[in-house]
Amino acid sequence: MKAKASIQGLEPYQPGKSLEEVKRELGLTQVIKLASNENPYGCSSRVFEALETMKNRLHFYPDGSARELKEKLADHLEVDERRLILGNGSDEVIQILCRTFLEPGSESVMADLTFSRYEAGVRIEGATPVKVPLKEGTHDLEAMLAAITDQTRIVWICNPNNPTGTIVSHEALSDFLDRIPEHVLVVLDEAYHEYVTDPSYPDSISLLDYNPQIVILRTFSKIYGLASFRIGYGITHPDLIREMERVREPFNVNGLAQQAAIAALEDQSFITYCRMQNRRGIDQITRKLEELGLEYFPAHGNFVFFDAKIPGEEVFQFLLRKGLIVRTGFGPTNVRITVGKEEENDQLLQALEELIISKRGLASNV
Repeated sequence: MKAKASIQGLEPYQPGKSLEEVKRELGLTQVIKLASNENPYGCSSRVFEALETMKNRLHFYPDGSARELKEKLADHLEVDERRLILGNGSDEVIQILCRTFLEPGSESVMADLTFSRYEAGVRIEGATPVKVPLKEGTHDLEAMLAAITDQTRIVWICNPNNPTGTIVSHEALSDFLDRIPEHVLVVLDEAYHEYVTDPSYPDSISLLDYNPQIVILRTFSKIYGLASFRIGYGITHPDLIREMERVREPFNVNGLAQQAAIAALEDQSFITYCRMQNRRGIDQITRKLEELGLEYFPAHGNFVFFDAKIPGEEVFQFLLRKGLIVRTGFGPTNVRITVGKEEENDQLLQALEELIISKRGLASNV
């Protein structure tokens, strides 16, 4: 039995190494994972209380419409709940979008260095991904606009962009949306929305009424600290939601995840705390990178993307042996570091400094 042609050559998604995997491979007892952009502060304590209420309900199917969560989320976002669709992580909402709007012969425009699941979803549906190079680490909206054809169905804008951490401003995005053809859907992936402090960042929800072609993606996996529960959502025009609901799997968001998300939404003081600590962590990391003479892109998510000026795989392996997991594979010398707690950042930066200085010493002796 041969798999369909559209998935031939498609590489399975490779997540970062887990803590358990690294401990087992290297015989370490302590490992710091700064590779998958998880929240180092975990989740709100209210989540644990909410999960306790579920212990006698695990034999029931979850609410397939997630009515209570949608009501809470709609109130929090100040949108009509008919604009919402929930997924098993925002990854599934990406999959739903591709399944709903793409088919063989259609095209989808995206950056050449961005979240890999866009390309995967496009190719699985037999559509053609059209990649546009980033401009100074940021989506080149003019070039993306020029790449749109009569066959284009979806344009993906990851904002902040993963892995570079850069943002597209409200002004630039509004101008871009004004020039998008009616047959094109624009997906704004805002997985790291709650971390952004830059005042130029788009208020994308305010754009919904004027742009029925946009879909906003958000998640509970990042600042809310619910990555294990796999729950994300999309916000768009009710007409698009109705089409997407045709292909959404029944009971796709489990009951534990729904209750955890409701509880997490109710603790916005925790979100504010995490945002502030994250900004301090970014400042801590970028100061050291500047001391070491390493270039980085402005960081607006909960990670920092920089050029180590030595092979990224060498950086990865050196740090791994010290029980520190980071992410590479974004180019020969690029490294992405998730912002951890202050002491975790310190440990990583000390190890990075050791490596960089030793490499420079070796180079000067050649």
